[in-house]
Amino acid sequence: MTPHDPKSGATMAERPFVLLSVATSIDGYIDDASAERLLLSNAADFDRVDRVRAESDAILVGGNTLRSDNPRLLVNSEQRRAARVAAGKPAYPLKVTVTANGDLPRGLNFWHFGGEKVVYTTDAAASKLRDTLDGLAEVVATGEAVDFGTVLDDLAARGVRRLMVEGGGRIHTQFLAQGLADEIQLAVAPLLVGEAGAPRFVYPAAFPGGSAHRMALLGVETVGDVVLLRYAPKGS
Repeated sequence: MTPHDPKSGATMAERPFVLLSVATSIDGYIDDASAERLLLSNAADFDRVDRVRAESDAILVGGNTLRSDNPRLLVNSEQRRAARVAAGKPAYPLKVTVTANGDLPRGLNFWHFGGEKVVYTTDAAASKLRDTLDGLAEVVATGEAVDFGTVLDDLAARGVRRLMVEGGGRIHTQFLAQGLADEIQLAVAPLLVGEAGAPRFVYPAAFPGGSAHRMALLGVETVGDVVLLRYAPKGS
């Protein structure tokens, strides 16, 4: 078995610190229902997100977001990339995605920019993905379903100590419902979306502690007209 085989039974390293990063409207939406992407952050907040990316060992985004937004998911600042290299790191963090059905076309921007990429998927979809993404990304099967705990264990074995998760809402919901998130960085934009079909930050789930559980507030910061709230989901 390979060093990164999640089924190898090898002793696992400590799981990465998991930071969920999201921008929402005041009413909790991460986009509207139109075909064009709604920009919730301002220039200063986009730069803040770029800094957080540069401070991370890996960045994760779900397959639905790759298909809908087609992001490159890069550290845009040349100075931050240079600082990473000077510190002995790759210029770009490891790029990570998860998909249950394996429907990730080869032409997506995600595969053609930045450094190394890894995809976590199901046993059933792994063979198709390996054929589709041959030469572009490593494909790791985690079982009958995408197992987020196994994803974290495998990333730890790759040396990832800090993982930034950029959504979408289904992915954030899984990390929170399974008690796997260490911090939420929630940027609230002064907008109201109000569209029932628009995607949200999180979806209905059985969250640890239920509705009475209070997270620890780590900090509040204004970034132009955006308010950044930092919470520790496991804190009280």
